[in-house]
Amino acid sequence: MPAKARKEQTIAVEIDLTVEAGDWPSQEALGTLAAHVVEAALAEAGAHAKHPVELSLLFTDDAHIRTLNAEWRGKDKPTNVLSFPAFPTTVGDPLPPMLGDIVLAAETVRGEAELEGKPLDHHITHLIAHGLLHLIGHDHETDAEADAMEGLERRALARLAIPDPYA
Repeated sequence: MPAKARKEQTIAVEIDLTVEAGDWPSQEALGTLAAHVVEAALAEAGAHAKHPVELSLLFTDDAHIRTLNAEWRGKDKPTNVLSFPAFPTTVGDPLPPMLGDIVLAAETVRGEAELEGKPLDHHITHLIAHGLLHLIGHDHETDAEADAMEGLERRALARLAIPDPYA
């Protein structure tokens, strides 16, 4: 008997996207990129919701993310992406109406893309997927968690014809 294909649920996601600071692609380009990766990552994660959900994306600079990183994580340095869940979420639970905020830092993201020889839009896409997975309960504190989360990221990016960011 053939295996049953997993039926994917399309989740309506309203994305509030703000470009606050830094050298980023156009807001329109970022919006298109974000919509595609959010759909792919939620599908790969098997996420489900009984209602539309909201997500906030903030594109800023290293100075602002450094302040956030110091305040919320006790690390006084810039980082590429931060996630701030609106509600505690456990993997597999229905999604809350507000997922939370993902913040990306222009200089760090651009520098990493250049250093790794990746197109900037691929790296931004990867970091949005990574941040989103944090918002829906995934983490990478243990090797097993990291393997699972990286697998979801790889599969979501593959849906978008983006090469494995960990290769």
